[in-house]
Amino acid sequence: MKKQKTQIAITLGIMCFVLVLGIGIQLRTTQNLVSTAGGTYRENGLRDEVLRWKEQYDRIYENLENAEQQLEKERQVSISSDDNSVEKQEELKKINTYLGLTDVVGEGVIITLRDNTNSMLGIADDIVHDADLREILNELKNNGVEAISINGQRIVPSTAITCAGTVIQVNNEIVGSPFVIKAIGNQNMIDNLTRSGGFIYLLVNKYGLDVKVEKSDKIKIEKYTGVLTNKYITTVE
Repeated sequence: MKKQKTQIAITLGIMCFVLVLGIGIQLRTTQNLVSTAGGTYRENGLRDEVLRWKEQYDRIYENLENAEQQLEKERQVSISSDDNSVEKQEELKKINTYLGLTDVVGEGVIITLRDNTNSMLGIADDIVHDADLREILNELKNNGVEAISINGQRIVPSTAITCAGTVIQVNNEIVGSPFVIKAIGNQNMIDNLTRSGGFIYLLVNKYGLDVKVEKSDKIKIEKYTGVLTNKYITTVE
């Protein structure tokens, strides 16, 4: 009888141990599932927030384009029977073109710069710097170009080309290698740009950067999409 009770106690002990072990495993699995679900929920929440902001940006940009189109229609109606308004409209187009607020097309040159990935020099010598882009822009302006863009960013009077850590920003937008500079102007400027001893010659022959300069009969440069503001100047009455 005593032996039978002992066996029953052992059996109950084993059953209790198995039951406690099963409950522990179930609790841990539940916690893992909750943790995973929580992480997934947070990720989904962030993704949804980004998508909401993108949708809002797309709507605003679409509304802006629609407003510009409607404004252009109103302008056309207002000037259709007014010779003075036609002249002012043409003058406004010229001003917008000069400021970089319209898409333009014309002949010119395209300059493509790439970092030197095969150089044994220090990293400061074998990559394209913001100062290099500014120097090339100065040379282009000295050659009388009428419109310039860098990786699709239109160069306007207020454009800043800066270095932010390891990246370059143009109009506060990040750009990287390869840097494609489009310039509308006389194609013959290519001879001056690639002259021996010039800045591009120095980039290629001293620092080993990959620089390609080519003529193009038709270059399209898109308009500046930011907002031009004046902080310090006012018109003279």
